[in-house]
Amino acid sequence: MTKRCPVLTSAERKAVNVIKRADTALAAAVSLALEEVVKQATEDMRAIDQGDATPVLEYFAGVVHQRMYCPMCGANPDTFEGGNPDIAYHVIRNIQNIARHYWSADIEPYPPK
Repeated sequence: MTKRCPVLTSAERKAVNVIKRADTALAAAVSLALEEVVKQATEDMRAIDQGDATPVLEYFAGVVHQRMYCPMCGANPDTFEGGNPDIAYHVIRNIQNIARHYWSADIEPYPPK
């Protein structure tokens, strides 16, 4: 069976374009913020003679990921309290599917509920 995409109206296309632009701007802002925080941490660690201990970009990306995961699930990002486990489950399953599909991860995603 072939799936067909609906033809978008002019208003729907405009809305999609607004969201795409916002998504692109957000991704650029997060990438820039990550680069800047690594640079600042590197400078600050060197100032205290700890240049070899500077966290790498991936560390800070993990911090962003964790802090964004909480609001997606309705949890407090400072305490991790109050999250919806069903939403958390679906977010994790989505990430597992991305890793498997795009990066050939050898994992079996959580089964659907």
